[in-house]
Order: sequence, then structure tokens, then C-alpha cells
Amino acid sequence: MRPAIKRTATASALLAALLTAAACAPDTSDSGSGGDGGDKAGGGKGKKVTLTLNWVPYGEHAAFYYGVEKGIYEKAGINLTIKPGHGSAGTVKQVAQGHSDFGWADTPALLAGVNEGMKVKSLGVYLQKGPSSVQFTSDQKIKTPKDLEGKTVGGTPGDALYATFPGWLKANKVDPDKVKVVNTDPAAKIANLGAGKVDAIMGFFHDQGPTVEDKTGKQVDYLLWADYGMNVLGNGIVASDKLLQDDPKLAKAFAKATAESWEQAAANQGEAVKIMSQAATGAPPEKVLANQLKLTLPLLQDKHGANTEAKWQETIDLLKDGGMLKKAQEPSAYWDASYAGQG
Repeated sequence: MRPAIKRTATASALLAALLTAAACAPDTSDSGSGGDGGDKAGGGKGKKVTLTLNWVPYGEHAAFYYGVEKGIYEKAGINLTIKPGHGSAGTVKQVAQGHSDFGWADTPALLAGVNEGMKVKSLGVYLQKGPSSVQFTSDQKIKTPKDLEGKTVGGTPGDALYATFPGWLKANKVDPDKVKVVNTDPAAKIANLGAGKVDAIMGFFHDQGPTVEDKTGKQVDYLLWADYGMNVLGNGIVASDKLLQDDPKLAKAFAKATAESWEQAAANQGEAVKIMSQAATGAPPEKVLANQLKLTLPLLQDKHGANTEAKWQETIDLLKDGGMLKKAQEPSAYWDASYAGQG
């Protein structure tokens, strides 16, 4: 899968467009993974700890399974159970309510949760470059946002991409009225694109793109939103304020083990994919996992989850000025830099 030709929109144009087009999307994920199921650590040694993912397992999650199999978490005193999620909003809520010790969730969902009163914090964002995109098969010959005019794009009402899509188009000098948006259930987006029912879909390119290629045999291209004036911090570790107060050593150990797992999984991608393919319930085919992990790694500008205050502030400002945060707080209200560090 290769990116389409890039052009960067100005941040000021994007923010102006978002003020009118990107109101805060409603939360359609009222619960996390639910139940006690999950993919458990081998050996069973150490403190029992749960991690709820942002979604069902895909290649981005390979580091966690690698860390379990290689004993990285066990060495840190952690017996880890990995649970599937049903969207980042639900994952953040699960962590806030104490139903999961840690979460792997998207930063906009974390910011929204904190502003709604949830007592959670990020220990560090790993996907410092956001994966949001518009995806399409290469035969569509879409090279820039302008080429979306006259096309149909599948999106899911209630998610952040759907809410901000009109503003993103305007910021890139595209008339939203010339792009037809088709309301699509999340589970049907990939199938609809593969069947040609839509020309493109909104989503995370590193997750959905390889699946479409596997099912259709067609090359998938994409317009990565971060390359066109809209980049916000992506997925990272979330913990509750209560856990951080009651057991900061556990949080420190989990962050350190996760950093080591990412470092080693990135250096041993083939092995990491094989491990996840065997360990993760409901994971996609191995070749899809491999492509997903490969596409994820460039988004990690720091594999230890270390962030800068400037990047947090940039994300906060973008969402606040875009109308997605009613109240902007300081980065420290959302992120505790003492765990994964500052990069």
C-alpha cells in the first residue's frame, strides 16, 4: 500500500473550517470489551493485570503479544491479559471505571473523557503521527483531496473522522457538497469498498488498508490526514488516576515493559507477527498482520512512548479551536510525563 501524492494545508485554514464543521462527535461506544475473556500471558507469574485494546486485535497490537510471549511483562512482575476493545471511547471508560488496569486508546477519546470528568491519564502516546485517512483502491486514481470531488466516501456517524471530514475538505479547498458521504456501519466499510459500493472510506489506513488488499487483490492508496494539515496524537497507554496513586510502581513497570516490547517487536517483525497470529483471538491472517505492523512503525516517532509538551499542546489546541473540546486544559491534565518520559 502506498500513499497518494502529498500536499499540506495550513493549520489556520483547517481550524477555521473545523469551527463550523467539526462539532464533538457523540460517543457510540458505551462499554469496553466486557467479560473476563482475553488473551492471557504464558506462565501465569506476576501480578494479574488487564490491558483493553482500542479495537479487536490487528497488527498495531503485535508488541503486546510479543512482550507476553518473550516474558518481557513477566520479567516486570506482570501477568498480562489482553482484551479486545470496541472503540477508544469505550476503552477509556473501562479504565476510568476500574474494569481494566490499562487501556490502549486514541488521544482524542482520552481528551474527551477527561473533559467529561473521567479520572484517567495518558502514560505516553506511541502513535505520534495520527493514522486517520481516506482510503481507496488505486484504480480510483485519487492523488489529492481535490480528486475526491464527485466521489462517494463511506463514513460512520458518531466517530471523529466523520465529524471533521467536512472541515478537512474545506481546509484543502474542496467543496464538501461535491463529495457524497455514505453512512456506513463500521463492520461494513471494508466490504463496501471492496465491492465498489463506495469509492473511498474514512478510517485508519494501517488497519483497514491491508485487509482490503487481502480481500480484493487490489492495491490500496490513501490520503493520510496528517499529511494534509490535520495531525493529532494517536494511540497510547491510558491508566486511571486511582491506579497511579495506589500503585505507581506497577504503572512504571508496565510503561517500561511496553517500551521494551515495542523496541524488540520492531526489530523482529516477522517473529512478532507469528507470535501474535498464534496468540491473538480473532486476529486477521498473518500476511495482513505483517503489513499492518509494517505500516504502524513509521507512526512511532519514539518507540518508548515519550512525548513532548509541545506536541500535546498542539493536539489540545487543534481540538479546542476545532470545536471538539469545549474546554482546553493544560497537557498535565491529560498526560503524566513521569512514566514514559519526554522526548
